[in-house]
Amino acid sequence: MTYLSSNQLKQYEDQGYISPIEILSSSEALEARKEIELIEKKMPNEIEKTGRYNIHLISPKLDSIVHNSKILDAVESIIGKNILVCSTTLFIKNPNEQGFVSYHQDAKYIGLEPHNWVTAWVALTDSNENNGCMKMWPKSHLNIKDHSEKFDKGNLLTRGQTVENVPEDEVKSIELKAGQMSLHHPRVVHGSGINKSNDRRIGFVIQSYIGTNVKQTLGKNSVQVARGEDKYNHHEIIKRTNTLLSEESILLRKKENDYLQEIFYKGAKQKSSY
Repeated sequence: MTYLSSNQLKQYEDQGYISPIEILSSSEALEARKEIELIEKKMPNEIEKTGRYNIHLISPKLDSIVHNSKILDAVESIIGKNILVCSTTLFIKNPNEQGFVSYHQDAKYIGLEPHNWVTAWVALTDSNENNGCMKMWPKSHLNIKDHSEKFDKGNLLTRGQTVENVPEDEVKSIELKAGQMSLHHPRVVHGSGINKSNDRRIGFVIQSYIGTNVKQTLGKNSVQVARGEDKYNHHEIIKRTNTLLSEESILLRKKENDYLQEIFYKGAKQKSSY
């Protein structure tokens, strides 16, 4: 069992995040990376740019991570025993590219209310200062911040959403070994820099494990039931995949990604080209 300890729960409540949590072996993380790279080989450009969302719908290995009991135990400690999976995102930073993530709060633009949800960031490669690990601003989850939209080249966020004037001396680097994860609150301010190493940095992010009381206020999301039962029926329930790149799963993923684009760009003045 990997239910969170009282000290971990206190850290989450006080700081807005927990890290590191042991989830996968290094070999399991490597197998997931290999499946991602097989998808890239079989379907070039399929998971680039806006295609990086919901890869768990076409990849059995990523699906198994989403439904990993160790992750769900930890998530249950925070949001309760009834857990829905709302979406996933793949963050790949290749060497010699300028990809970065501006400081932002997920809750500002994802539309999930109330904030009874949590994000799991699973490292499929080591994630450290040199290759652009995630950085958290502790205690920033206590309220929603103002955001601007800055479309800097290389920003991996859909609309360049940016919290200005983040105090760098307070920010903490979240370094993870392959197979470890962090959990963070919907309102904690976080971001990451560019990859300065000679290998890829791959993070698989279960963007939102949500409680069944959570609604999508900006559009539509379908969900999977990860644990317990859906008591409120706010969302359409979709199936898990057990076949790599099946035609059915590719079509489902496209539909879900179209829903996400409508949510992410609602009210935006322009779209990111990255």
